[in-house]
Amino acid sequence: MEDTLRWSLVTAVAPVAWGANYYVTQAFLPAGQPLYGAAIRALPAGLLLLAVARALPRGSWWWKSLLLGTLNMGGFFALVYLAAQRLPSSVASTVMAAAPLVLMLIAWPLTAERPAPRHLAAAGVGVAGVALMLLGADTAVDALGACAAAAAMVMSCLGFVLAKRWYQADGAAAPGILASTAWQLVGGGLLLLPLAVGVEGGPPAVDGPALLGFGYTAVLATAVAFAAWFAGMRRLPAATVGLVGLLNPVTGVLLGTLVAGESLAPRQLCGLLLALVGILLGRPAPARPPVGRSTAQPPPRAARACPAEPGRGPGTGT
Repeated sequence: MEDTLRWSLVTAVAPVAWGANYYVTQAFLPAGQPLYGAAIRALPAGLLLLAVARALPRGSWWWKSLLLGTLNMGGFFALVYLAAQRLPSSVASTVMAAAPLVLMLIAWPLTAERPAPRHLAAAGVGVAGVALMLLGADTAVDALGACAAAAAMVMSCLGFVLAKRWYQADGAAAPGILASTAWQLVGGGLLLLPLAVGVEGGPPAVDGPALLGFGYTAVLATAVAFAAWFAGMRRLPAATVGLVGLLNPVTGVLLGTLVAGESLAPRQLCGLLLALVGILLGRPAPARPPVGRSTAQPPPRAARACPAEPGRGPGTGT
């Protein structure tokens, strides 16, 4: 359980960084060019991790990295960038809060991880908490932005589960986390760059705040966050990882309170507590010994009584 807690904390780095990235995207990054925004996020982060890992794909990992890079990085980043520009952070985070449930349902047939009833209940509690925390009667919803957020969520869940399945299939021969994350980021970035040039023309104008925003997005919210996330996906059940992801909207709300000076209404506090309850319910249950098997150790061999034989003292072995 200590090992599970450690990897849960490592995994939590990702949703915390992603939750802060909604604010960074809205406040600092140029609007109207989601393909360039996604490419600038993916490619530098991938090259940075590639310089650290110093490993290239082998065999089937060439096409696997390209597919995963499209699902987890290229297409996902472009859709998230579009959603962040067209939706309030509250709406985008609420749509993404359905990811734990979607992740469990996709992992069930692909990795044979059947979600436990408490995990499904935790996902429901978490989504209800996020909705209560973020959505209000006056919240505006842009249809295109909502569709982009939902497509990004489903696409990334499929990519995460496929990565987990392929890690498990390769066993000890599976690539390292830094290397495989780097390959996905580079693949996604290289896919996005020509699309950005063809669709959006020249790159966006970047001033000082935008440069700092892209630096945070590429290094912390991408390179560090995805390495932590895939490390958790490899070692923890998909249900647990998905529910840890509820820290994404929680971070967004807390950041708005601390940075933007927003106040939390009683309804938001109740929603925050429900989201945290959902995360706690997602913890793996402690392992139990098999039913009917005693955990007591047999007595040492020397302490067992030997049957009496003619000419030998009972239990003496002489």
